[in-house]
Amino acid sequence: MNKCTPPRTYISRRALSRPLSTINIISKFDFNPVAQIQRGTSPLRDPYAINQLVALYARSGDVDCGIHLHCAIIKLGFGSNVYICSALVDMYAKCGRLGCAWKLFDEMPVRNSVTWNSLINGYVQAMCPEIGLELFSEMTKGGVAPTTFGVSGVLVGCAQLEDDEIGALVHGISVKYGICDDVVVGTSLVDMYAKCSKVEESRRVFDQIPERNAVTWTAMVTGYAHNELPLEALILFIEMRRYGFDSNYVTCNGLLSSFYGRENLMHCKQIHGLVVRQGLESNSYIQATLLSVYSECDKEKDDFISICSFVTRWDQIAFNAAIAGFSQLECSEEALRYFFCMRASGIMADYFTLSSILRAIGFISALEAGKQTHALVFKVGCASNVHVQNGLVSMYAKCGLINEAIGAFTSMDEHDLVSWNSLLSGCTYHGYGQLVIELFEQMKSVGIRPNGTTILSVLLACSHVGLLDKGLEYLELFRRLDSYESLTAEHCASIVDLFGRAGYLQEAEAFISSMPMKPGPSILKSLISACKLQGNTEIAMRASQKLLELYPNDPGTYVLMSSSLATGGFWGEAAGLMKQMQDKGVQKKPGYSRIEADKLSST
Repeated sequence: MNKCTPPRTYISRRALSRPLSTINIISKFDFNPVAQIQRGTSPLRDPYAINQLVALYARSGDVDCGIHLHCAIIKLGFGSNVYICSALVDMYAKCGRLGCAWKLFDEMPVRNSVTWNSLINGYVQAMCPEIGLELFSEMTKGGVAPTTFGVSGVLVGCAQLEDDEIGALVHGISVKYGICDDVVVGTSLVDMYAKCSKVEESRRVFDQIPERNAVTWTAMVTGYAHNELPLEALILFIEMRRYGFDSNYVTCNGLLSSFYGRENLMHCKQIHGLVVRQGLESNSYIQATLLSVYSECDKEKDDFISICSFVTRWDQIAFNAAIAGFSQLECSEEALRYFFCMRASGIMADYFTLSSILRAIGFISALEAGKQTHALVFKVGCASNVHVQNGLVSMYAKCGLINEAIGAFTSMDEHDLVSWNSLLSGCTYHGYGQLVIELFEQMKSVGIRPNGTTILSVLLACSHVGLLDKGLEYLELFRRLDSYESLTAEHCASIVDLFGRAGYLQEAEAFISSMPMKPGPSILKSLISACKLQGNTEIAMRASQKLLELYPNDPGTYVLMSSSLATGGFWGEAAGLMKQMQDKGVQKKPGYSRIEADKLSST
């Protein structure tokens, strides 16, 4: 059969209302219709039948046959028919030939709302929402009344831009023309406001829709998920099922994606069970989302490997989810194994794959694999992707190749906060304190607003080089940016370390007492380590006793206390503490190292 020949059984729903002769013409193609039209022997003389053929090529994406048909349409004298030309505009737009669509649109003497909608939606679907919105504005100024199809398409464009102000204007236009209560427009409004982070406005619109369908419910559930509101998404999902609407893979996928943290693990397992009961577990999107969610919620390597075993189709999405999940769990060897398997299967790596595997490589400082991945970045054409570039900066910095990390950083056209944090944290980890301070000052000068990760790196750097005043200055900067309560245990431990290394042990102890949170092990251990460095046994004993009361089963507590006592000359007390540790059955986990030799790694 010729590729231009429509299926024999093709009869559209709308065609059932047409004369039987027209249906027969379309359903009995056993020839090349375009060729017959060009020869003048085609039975297709009815504009509606021609319109249906154009729509067929639009759905199939066969632009070559569409172009031939366009020529035949002009030959038949239908070149000025507004309905056929509108269908041609739609065909060109859906086939990605927006230039041809625009040219034909511009040449049409008469346009209707379908013509405008076809071009508008074409640009929106091509991820060019700005042009789509300009066309919509021109359409309304020209007196053409918007339709539900046109408004829903424009709202998709607003969601792509995350521009709720323009979205609100389109919302007002839909109210003006009386189409706001339409379920398609209402669902688009729910989706648009949610993607613009206006979740309360999204819910208000949702509650006002007179007749909601499953798509509307799904849009609101995924809207909550998009805004990281898992509890609200779950409650609405339960309500949706109570109203008799069946959830589909999109609903379950959206709900699952909202779960993160161990506190949502039970919810994740419950929805996983529902997915299995509904027979959706073989859906590739569901499988990929389950991998991502379990890596976020469970944090257990064995459980994640078990989830991987249920994946039935290992495509790019599944491999990406597995590699990202193992990277999230800091199981770098497993991430590399899946990455090599993906490459051996002939599946192309994309920016998501590369950024995930670079993160895994950085955890174990697998420099040889990092260099090979860097070469692959250029091979697959992702060298200009900011996520991959940030991954390269972080990988080289964690591997201790600071010059290479700086080289990757300076080669970037634009730097975001992640770029700076990747370089700063790597330099801090390897003891380049003065360089961290210089880079941070440069970061401030270009207007990048620091976050908690930035300040943590800077405080640690100041601590390592003994710049107490500078560290306190940066701490005050952080307090002006955020509330004091936003300080994490890591921040507090670095501040204690900053005081302690400079010899201000009493100030460090006072800072711990004034903290709004209960001191964690890292904070008290920082104080004890500083006391050991400064030879202050008195404060070390107070901090050690408190640490032992709060965390009696932490083996690091006993080891650090014993070392501190031994440094002060209290050998008997140190030995007694280690015996107490043995009597309680507290065991220290053995340390390990990873080395690379002759392109082989050993742990």
